[in-house]
Amino acid sequence: MSIEWVNQAIDDLRAWGRAREVEVDADEVRLLCDYASDYLNVNELGDFSPETFDELLLSIYPRKVIAPPESAPETVAAARTLVDYLSEAGAVPEPTAVLMRGRLDDIAPRLPEALADPANFGMAKSLFSSIGPDSLEQAIAIPSGEVPDLGEAPCDCPGCTPLPAARLAAGEDLLAALESVPMLAEDPLPGTGDPLEGWAARVADLVERDEGHYDLFDMLYRLQVRVPVTVIGEYLDEIAEDGEADLAGTLDRLSWCGMIQVTDDTAELTPLAVWGLREHYLSLGLDAPEAPDLAEADALGLIEGLLEGVPAELAEQDISRWLSGRAPGEAAAELLAAASGAPAVARGIAITIVDRLGAEAEPHVRAYLDDQELRPHAIHWLAARRLPAPQLTQEELLWVSVDMLALAMPAAEEDPEIFAENMAASGPPAHMIEEMWRVDHPDVVDVLELLGRSIPDGTVAKAARKAAFKARSRAIR
Repeated sequence: MSIEWVNQAIDDLRAWGRAREVEVDADEVRLLCDYASDYLNVNELGDFSPETFDELLLSIYPRKVIAPPESAPETVAAARTLVDYLSEAGAVPEPTAVLMRGRLDDIAPRLPEALADPANFGMAKSLFSSIGPDSLEQAIAIPSGEVPDLGEAPCDCPGCTPLPAARLAAGEDLLAALESVPMLAEDPLPGTGDPLEGWAARVADLVERDEGHYDLFDMLYRLQVRVPVTVIGEYLDEIAEDGEADLAGTLDRLSWCGMIQVTDDTAELTPLAVWGLREHYLSLGLDAPEAPDLAEADALGLIEGLLEGVPAELAEQDISRWLSGRAPGEAAAELLAAASGAPAVARGIAITIVDRLGAEAEPHVRAYLDDQELRPHAIHWLAARRLPAPQLTQEELLWVSVDMLALAMPAAEEDPEIFAENMAASGPPAHMIEEMWRVDHPDVVDVLELLGRSIPDGTVAKAARKAAFKARSRAIR
């Protein structure tokens, strides 16, 4: 999806809501825009149509979003707010908005049933309801739209946690940006040497002079997303000696220094700040990786790059540009070829990206019905688009269940409590777990052991441990 237009739309919608004292569920509207962009070719607000909401809420939502039926009114209310905004902002004419409201009136009583009907669930939702919302998407860092929690100030050691990979602007763009930094107009960089070296020295001086600002810079560098200024204010209040910081003055001063750019009510590091901070980290001997441009990679390089942890917005941009440079069939063929025989996590990333492609890719996806590992995914892809597809056999269902759970293992190990909560809410049924040991999957033992540790129901957890023992014994023979 195009992150830029969605972010801008949400910013504008929030401002519109404040001006009219209208409550805006920005997270829900962002989800609507994200999925409309991903699956319905909505690339700007004006692309929404009455038909968009039918497909979005009665097909895409039940297939992708893990939400209880009772949440349907909140989703419809967010859609109505979006329609009101589309009309008032002039993105769609009022007659179209009237038709949209009529569609939503029709959808409202049908959405709870659609959300509750397992027949509507996509494979990822069906299996990952036991792991957490949109776990497959989270595996490749799809942003959730949630406001980041800055939490407490980081410890004094900047190397306490690894730094994320950062995407750097081109050298010529950085040089051009130096000319517009107000601080440098009043206090120019030395006239000798590569100007960027002088900027790096200036950044080092800025961060070393004020520990509070260094903590803020470091946090924004690690988050690599736009952060509401109110959240920054709360963070600054926590580290201020008197308990209250001058938010407006701080933002103005940091903007003047060329370190932060403020857009509406959010702030982020400037490209110059990202570059300068990375140079500072390197000078301290820290590992500060640079995020490669994955849009120019082949399918295998794209998948490997995403596995290395590209920040969320960069990942989305790279995926979108990678797909835009290929016909849907070509993209599907490349991704599935890279996924064949790959580890579960890499295969999951490839399948997630292929899931964005339209029916034009059908022949290339259908070709993988003969691939044992990819056949269940191909069947799901075809069925989700109402294309002819064979039924999954019980053995294939078990295999793909293990495959999906294997994909979730890293996240489950990182946050076992959340995993356990989701397993308690909608974990795999006991009869399925009892049969998983029969699956010829390289990760079946690890998956069953994870289930045995995580499932709160003691009886089901015992069944998982017993199945893990059988799977280990089967592997030894």
